[in-house]
Amino acid sequence: MPLPTRPLRKLGFLTIGLFDGDDPRPGHESTLRIIELGERLGFDSAWVRHRHLQYGISSPVAVLAAASQRTTSIELGTAVTPLAWENPLRLAEDLATVDILSGGRLNAGISVGPPFHFDQIKDALYPGTADLQDFGYERVSRLLSFVRGEPATDFSGTEGFEVFSDRVQPHSPGLGSRLWYGGGSLRSARWAGEHGMNLLTSSVVKAEESEDFAEIQLSHVRAFRAAHPDGERARVSQGLVVIPTDSATPRQRATYEEYAAKRLPRTAEPQGPARMMFAPDLVGSSAEIAEGLYAHAAFREIDEVAFALPFTFEHEDYVQILTDIATKLGPELGWRPTAKPGDTALPVAG
Repeated sequence: MPLPTRPLRKLGFLTIGLFDGDDPRPGHESTLRIIELGERLGFDSAWVRHRHLQYGISSPVAVLAAASQRTTSIELGTAVTPLAWENPLRLAEDLATVDILSGGRLNAGISVGPPFHFDQIKDALYPGTADLQDFGYERVSRLLSFVRGEPATDFSGTEGFEVFSDRVQPHSPGLGSRLWYGGGSLRSARWAGEHGMNLLTSSVVKAEESEDFAEIQLSHVRAFRAAHPDGERARVSQGLVVIPTDSATPRQRATYEEYAAKRLPRTAEPQGPARMMFAPDLVGSSAEIAEGLYAHAAFREIDEVAFALPFTFEHEDYVQILTDIATKLGPELGWRPTAKPGDTALPVAG
């Protein structure tokens, strides 16, 4: 357990990448600048959410391709890509390409299930074939096989001047070990473990055997590792919303506290027919947040995190939050940034 005697090993963050629909470039540029800042601060990983027909990043693979050319060491991930919107073979090609461009830094997080508002978008997404689509684990199995280099066809060889491969190209050998499943249920946690994936846990889980969020998440972690070939060494990353206020201005503190207060009622009991449980946002000094995390049953069994940035804040708010996470909260949890050649001191954020 990552108690004070066992430090947090990997520190990451997750952003939604909001933008103005009438002028989307500045929002995308802000996301890239945040990822660059994360690398300068020493974060181990930066993750982007996936949003379709909304004002958040709809193409994380494209954004991370750009980020791969503006960074050199930080790992880049998707948390998560809903496979219902994707062709697994085409996605495997895109993921491998970005992994090659980044020098093996891509972490692809995926999930299953039908798209949100499927009845409203199915004719645009799958005209004529919507009722034939399988949105379950088989879709993940196909992606896994393609990324891991298994044959996609029985045809290969030379035809005229063209040379054809029977597997997805480019093939990035290490990418198969960096595929993550975003699971919120016991069944998904076990499935991910059985298929040798890594597990992303977030601030949303299904209330199946308990209505205590930490207990539910802990059960997922343990079920995943019990099913995984690597057992206790299987990788799990926890994603909670944390908002340290160490260097925040009075205006920022008020904004953060109001944000968390508005979202708190949904954490009291399961929400909707699926009985989803939401974790409370953690707002306060880094010392206070660290104390809360060490009291969290699931956190005590993981040593990797990808803390989620809140949805609707300004760029300068994210700079303050990330800087406090890297320079205050991370050290409170025993984390230290990996030294890079030429490092002298943390940069001035801005």
